[in-house]
Amino acid sequence: MRARIEDVAAAAGVSIKTVSRVFNREPNVREETRLKVEEAARQLKYRPNSSARSLAGRRSYLISLLYDNPSSNYVMEIIEGVLAACEQAHYGLTLRPIDFGRRGHVEAVEALITQYRPDGLVLTPPLTDDAPLLKRLRELGVRYSTISAKRDTHGVGVTLDERAAVADMMAHVISLGHRRIAHVTGHRSHGARVWRLAGYLDGLRNAGIEADPDLVVEGEFSFESGIAAARQLLDMDDPPTAIFGANDDTACGVLYEATARGLKVPEQLSVFGFDDTPMSRQVWPSLSTVRQPSRDMGRIAAQQLLTAIAGHEPGRMVKAPYQLQIRHSTGPAPKC
Repeated sequence: MRARIEDVAAAAGVSIKTVSRVFNREPNVREETRLKVEEAARQLKYRPNSSARSLAGRRSYLISLLYDNPSSNYVMEIIEGVLAACEQAHYGLTLRPIDFGRRGHVEAVEALITQYRPDGLVLTPPLTDDAPLLKRLRELGVRYSTISAKRDTHGVGVTLDERAAVADMMAHVISLGHRRIAHVTGHRSHGARVWRLAGYLDGLRNAGIEADPDLVVEGEFSFESGIAAARQLLDMDDPPTAIFGANDDTACGVLYEATARGLKVPEQLSVFGFDDTPMSRQVWPSLSTVRQPSRDMGRIAAQQLLTAIAGHEPGRMVKAPYQLQIRHSTGPAPKC
């Protein structure tokens, strides 16, 4: 038989009201009591009745994750993090791809809200900086949290100093003797493009290296755009000795094209990316990159949203740390 809330209360030695307060993440519950209730629920395999909770609390106990990102690796890590937070709070999760560049995407989000009535939304780039969408959500009174927002950095969610992270990685590559360093940018609609390009330029400026506009090539945060950009850069009369892809997918595309041409990486060309997705560790040579803790960022964004929904305290914007992952795709600049 399915365990009831009364069974959890009896197993934990507390009242039904206390169990309810723990599941609803209410304040003023002792940590010892909370852990005891959660352990009893695990032992009994108890799952709250979502229909009863919705009727009692006037909530759906459901949040929605909206995304439009060409990197499936990045999106999957975000999903795993959001799911972990939802499971801990006994919330359901719906996933909805939103075509940011397609006319009517704001109306598509409105339709989702009408159909599922989620208690809140988690937004990923580029939706995090979509002014018409954010304006409409505020008009509708729909709570939301953002991941890596570039403008609304005082709202609810999680962010990371991508500009500083890229500048740090550039400093490392420059320390290896590289001076002609190219950059394959991200898609123009993504805020991450702006900050990663800025970090690239900061890195050059900090080292006293004049930026060469010919070494900055348009990309789309995709493997295919990395291949196309690498062809353009490596066909130059004076090609770069290092290429920075705006994300790991792009950098792996660069790595693919370089290998197809018979170039030795990193002996003849260094390549580095951003995100530290599983792909960066699965290719050879393994990719030097900036570790953006995407799974943790998904979890934090959902936790801050759920905190705001509960209403006991406001959610906040959390700054996540980054780490340089120096692997086999970067090495000393080739000698002239």
